Order: sequence, then C-alpha cells, then structure tokens
Amino acid sequence: MWDTFVIDPMINALLMLYDFLGNNFVLAIAVFTILIRLVTLPLNLRQQRSSMKMQEMQPQIQAIQKKFKDNPQKMQEEFQKIGYNPAESLTGCLPMFIQMPILIGLYRAIIIVLGSTPQSLFELTQRVYDGINLTALLPIANKFLWLNLGQPDPLFVLPVLVFGTMFLQQKLMSPATKNQPKKDNKQKDDNPMAGMSQSMQWTMPIMFGFFSLQFQAGLSIYFVLSNIIGIGQGYYMRRSMAELDAAPEKLTAAKDKAVELAEKDKKQERADIEAAMQGTPEERKQYQPRKRTSKRKRRSR
Repeated sequence: MWDTFVIDPMINALLMLYDFLGNNFVLAIAVFTILIRLVTLPLNLRQQRSSMKMQEMQPQIQAIQKKFKDNPQKMQEEFQKIGYNPAESLTGCLPMFIQMPILIGLYRAIIIVLGSTPQSLFELTQRVYDGINLTALLPIANKFLWLNLGQPDPLFVLPVLVFGTMFLQQKLMSPATKNQPKKDNKQKDDNPMAGMSQSMQWTMPIMFGFFSLQFQAGLSIYFVLSNIIGIGQGYYMRRSMAELDAAPEKLTAAKDKAVELAEKDKKQERADIEAAMQGTPEERKQYQPRKRTSKRKRRSR
C-alpha cells in the first residue's frame, strides 16, 4: 500500500516532469516542490493563522490560568468562553508531521529513479506506469554543478542551506512573541505555546540540517526550495497580520486627528470673535452679519 499510494506516484510524477522539462532533474524537483507546497498550502495557512490567533489570546489565557490554577474544570470553562482549545497549541507540528510521508516517499523515489545498479533499474521498470517511455528517458541525468543528485553533497553546502532556510522559515511562520519582563521565571510555564515555538525554531533546523548530511543532494534541494517558499509564505502572513493589527490603531489615530482639528477650529473661531469684539464698531458690524449668515446656513441645512 505504501508503494502503491506514495512511492510509485512520486516516481512517475518525477519522470513525467523530467521528460516535460527537457530532461532536467533539478527543474523536475523544483516543479514537484511547488506542486507539493500548493497542495499543503491551505493547511499551512490555517495552522499559521491559528497560531497567531492563540498568541494574541495569551494575555487572557495566562490570566485565566493564574486565577483558576486550583480549579481545572472552571479553567476549561473559561477557556471555552474565549474560544481557546489547549489542544490547538500542538497543531504547530502538524504540517511537518503530514510532510513526513512525503519526505520518506521522495527519499525512496530519488534513490530508485537515480539508481545506476541493475537492481535499481529493474525495480524502476516495475514501478513505471503505462504510457511513460522509460527507454527514451534513460539514463537519468543526475549531475548538477558539483553535485551528484543521488549522493550527499560532498562540500556540505546543501546541509548548511537546509539549516539556514528552515530556521528562517520557522522564525517567520511562528507567531511573534511580545516583549515581557525577564524577571518572571514562570513565563515559559504560563505560555507553553511561546516556549514550544522558540524550541521548534532551533530543533527542527538542526535536526534536518544534520539529516541532510546523509540525504541525497536531490532531496536536500527539495528541502531548500520548500523552505524558500515557506519563507515567502511566512513573510506574507506576518505582513498581513501586522496590517490587521495596525488597522484599529490607524482608525483611532484618524479619530484623534479629527477631534484635534475640530478643537483647533473652535479655538480659531473663538479667537476671531474676540478679535472682532475688540475692534472698532465698523469691524464689529462687518463681522456680526457674517456670523449671522453662517448660522442661517447651518439652520437651513
């Protein structure tokens, strides 16, 4: 079942892309990466919005935790009132868990497609769908720059890129934590989501960077490209959420500005009246009809 629904479709997808893109296996991996990211995009966006929403609710969550720390049942009731589910704090790992079958399947698919031994070629012929002319595609071009796409990077450039791009992706896709006093030693206990996000920012890049030392270069390229797309997605989400957060502040600032202008106009009007009343009788006569006219206009409106 694993071969039928995961590995075989990936092998045939890579072969079709390889054929369509002029026998360029790196381009085939790039297009394959984009397709995978498009398929998982709704889940990633939903998870990230949920994480950011829960981060905004952290002050309320911490207040409830402190107030009802001896009454778990009441705490859960209060959580439900504000729409918080503690189980959702674990959804940050969900996209990565869902990608694990993809990574394992792609790992096997690249080994089989780029294999040069008679055994690997025989296995490849058994997995290719009808309609794909495998004879015209062989041998698969496995060279790119200094890389053999079926072997680990001998210069360790790709593992470094995997670590760097994944770290930046995790940082951008994690909800931003607000500055809080460092003297509170229970901060991480009261805010487990922030602690988990901070841990994930380092744990996942280090782990996959280490794995990339043994991964085929083709799989490491998939990681790097996928992470770059994730960086763009994280930047877009951060910017969108910042604009949403800034909207109420802009509205408040606009209202304050309107009130300030109105008060300024009133002060100017009072100053004009005082200046006219202190002037000569001719100046007062010229000013008073103008005021009566403006009042009649306002009444008629």
